[in-house]
Amino acid sequence: MTDQAEHTGNTNTRMLKVAAIQQQCGDDKDQNLDTTERLVRHAASDGHQLVVLQELHATRYFCQTEDTRVFDLAEPVPGPTTKRLEALAKELEVVIVGSVFERRMNGVYHNTAVVFDSDGTMAGMYRKMHIPDDPGFYEKFYFTPGDATFNNGDSGFTPIDTSVGRLGVLVCWDQWYPEAARLMALAGAELLIYPTAIGWDVTDDPDEQARQLEAWVTVQRGHAVANNLPVIAPNRTGTEPDPSGATDGIRFWGNSFICGPQGEFLTRADESSETVLSATIDRHRSESIRRIWPYLRDRRIDAYGDITKRVRD
Repeated sequence: MTDQAEHTGNTNTRMLKVAAIQQQCGDDKDQNLDTTERLVRHAASDGHQLVVLQELHATRYFCQTEDTRVFDLAEPVPGPTTKRLEALAKELEVVIVGSVFERRMNGVYHNTAVVFDSDGTMAGMYRKMHIPDDPGFYEKFYFTPGDATFNNGDSGFTPIDTSVGRLGVLVCWDQWYPEAARLMALAGAELLIYPTAIGWDVTDDPDEQARQLEAWVTVQRGHAVANNLPVIAPNRTGTEPDPSGATDGIRFWGNSFICGPQGEFLTRADESSETVLSATIDRHRSESIRRIWPYLRDRRIDAYGDITKRVRD
C-alpha cells in the first residue's frame, strides 16, 4: 500500500517505508524490551526507515492504580532504555520513536517520547502534554505535563527533525485534541505520530467497546484529513490485570494503524496480534492534497482568539 506526504525533510528519497509496532507487555521489563528489539530488527530487515513503538512499551501500563512504588520504574534520559534504543538505531541505521517513563528529578516524572536518528543520536524528545485522569488511567498521579516551552523557547508542540523528515510526535491522550495536531502541522510536521496505550474496561458491553474504538480511530483520521498529513498510531495489545485487584483490568484493543493525508487506511492491525505494520509513504502527496484542499490557507486566524480561553462567556 502507498501513503503520501510532503517532502521537506533532510532526505532526498521520495518514498519512505514506515513501521508501527504493536506488542504485548508483561511484568518483566527486560523481556518487554527484548520483544521490542526483536520486532524492530524484523522491521529493519524489511527495509523500514522509520519504526514507531507504542506508549510505555518497556513495562505494563501501570496507571490502572495509584501506587508510589511504581515510581521506581522511572529512569532518566539518557538511561537504560534510551541507551538500548540508541544502540539499536545506530546498528540498524533506522529512525526509532520510543517511549519511556522519565524521571526528570525528584518528584517530577514525565511520559516521554524519544526519537533516535539513524546514526544513533537523539534527535529530540516530546513530553506528553495532555494527561488523563480517568478510571483505569490515573496518569495525573504519575506524570507532570510536558513543558509549554523548551529548546530555546520553542513551543511544546514542535516537530523533531530527523534524517527521514520532520516528525510531529505526540502521545496517546494528545490524540483527542485537534489543537495539538494543528500546531504540529503549522510548525512543518510531515507526519503525525501517536504512540498509544488504550483499551477497554473488560466489563463494558460490546456496543460500548465498538463505539470507543471507532471514536479513537475516527478522531485520528480526522487529524490526518484536517492537516493533510499521514498518521502513524501504534497501540499495545493484550489484557493487563489491575495490580490493586479493584477492577478486572484493561484489554488493550490493538488496532494500530497508518493512514494517509486524506484519512485513508494504508494498513491496520487486528485486536490481538503482536505485529509489525508496514506502509510506504510518498512524501509529495501532502503538497498535492494541500493544493486542492487548502485548509491552512483559508483559516480565519483573525477570528480564533477565543480558542485559548477555557470557556467562552
